[in-house]
Amino acid sequence: MATASVAFKSREDHRKQIELEEARKAGLAPAEVDEDGKEINPHIPQYMSSAPWYLNNSEKPSLKHQRKWKNDPNYTKSWYDRGAIMYQADRYRKGACENCGAMTHDAKSCMERPRRVGARWTNKHIAPDEKIESFELDYDGKRDRWNGYDTSSYAHVVARYEAKEAARRTYLKEQQLKKLEEKNGNQNVEDGASDEDNDEDDLRVDEAKVDESKQMDFAKVEKRVRTTGGGSTGTVRNLRIREDTAKYLLNLDVNSAHYDPKTRSMREDPLPDADPNEKFYEGDNQYRNSGQALEFKQLNIHAWEAFDKGQDIHMQAAPSQAELLYKNYKVIKEKLKTRTKDTIMEKYGNAANEEELPRELLLGQSERQVEYDRAGRIIKGQEVVLPKSKYEEDVFINNHTCVWGSWWKDHQWGYKCCKQTIRNSYCTGAAGIKAAEAATDLMKANIARKETTEELPAPSEEKRLATWGTEVPDDLVLDEKLLAEALRKENERKKEEKDERKRKYNVTWNDEVTPEEMEAYRMARVRHDDPMKDFL
Repeated sequence: MATASVAFKSREDHRKQIELEEARKAGLAPAEVDEDGKEINPHIPQYMSSAPWYLNNSEKPSLKHQRKWKNDPNYTKSWYDRGAIMYQADRYRKGACENCGAMTHDAKSCMERPRRVGARWTNKHIAPDEKIESFELDYDGKRDRWNGYDTSSYAHVVARYEAKEAARRTYLKEQQLKKLEEKNGNQNVEDGASDEDNDEDDLRVDEAKVDESKQMDFAKVEKRVRTTGGGSTGTVRNLRIREDTAKYLLNLDVNSAHYDPKTRSMREDPLPDADPNEKFYEGDNQYRNSGQALEFKQLNIHAWEAFDKGQDIHMQAAPSQAELLYKNYKVIKEKLKTRTKDTIMEKYGNAANEEELPRELLLGQSERQVEYDRAGRIIKGQEVVLPKSKYEEDVFINNHTCVWGSWWKDHQWGYKCCKQTIRNSYCTGAAGIKAAEAATDLMKANIARKETTEELPAPSEEKRLATWGTEVPDDLVLDEKLLAEALRKENERKKEEKDERKRKYNVTWNDEVTPEEMEAYRMARVRHDDPMKDFL
């Protein structure tokens, strides 16, 4: 950018100027002084220290162009007069607010509570007119967050802290006096009043010791920091105890729990195999899935589901209403479960509340002592009765003497008493067995007689018959020459179909197909479902 000093400089003058700037930056040469006698920082870049040509500055170095050199005369630091009353009317005036009676606004923009009967009709409790002010603020004035702030409004905060500090000092003095009384025993209080000044000095020393002991406490570690204003110092409280081990240092294995440095979170447990009594950190998921966090999550889910179903409920807008509805929902759900359980028990019964079966029937065991002889006969005691199965045993139906499944033949089950393979059939006894055997013998005799009487077909000359279709006569004979000619024509036709250059535009069809042409088409046709087509 061109500057005010646009005079020509030789190469030597330019080199000297650069050496002077380097010396000023190194502190070997005095800094440059502006027109007001203030030093200019040599480390300021040239594009900031050089003034533009259109400002018509003097040849002297200056930073005046970097400061605010245009002052807005319209800017004012005054603010609205809060609570100011202009005029208090006794009766309603025409054109005033119908609700409160003030002339400075209408009923639509009235900030008072809507009255049951407005001031227009009652002529009572007429509100005073407000003081209306208008300010023309500039860019900075509109964004001045402290404009109009009254410092006297902070006086009650200072007074409260001072009262708190005075109460703390009084409490410490009382505690110290109690300790002195216990230490001195039954001494007179008047003797202690004579040394009041010395006691106050001791109290100050003890108070300083108490403050030091508070600072030495690990739970209240404090750190002194230097602020930017004039070398003053302040105290801030640390975020965590520095003696604690960081999350990412609990387990240095790369395959252990993942640590996110951006959010400083470690969801999984870094030491899953360690003793839980010795661990003080088990991952962030422990706090999310335990305690009131889980209840709060369920409350949110219930609020979302209820809102989706059309219920006017919102967790953030009305948390008390959402919690009350969730409690009612849990009570109603528990009642419904109890009612369903009672209905099922009433219909099917409850086996758990019934009397227990005797041990003899349950497991076939008892504590009775039974003695047997060498032959297995009972000498003393009662014979143990084995419990029967819950299924029916030795129950015969339809005049059978054996149960179903007592006979097997030719991969079929049946009854042994009558050798029938039809279940739930009526028992025919020995007569049924004889009749079945006679029917089997008769069937075998008929098969043998048929085999002997069957005549062999007369030998005939082999003829080439057509193999296509289902409506072809059995005595249709094909001519070998015509069949060969038909195969040749079929091959030529397929070649023409593959080569598009030989395809004809005017195609004539012949609906009269000879048996030889049909047989040639069948023989040349490709069967995609034939598993042996790849071997042809």
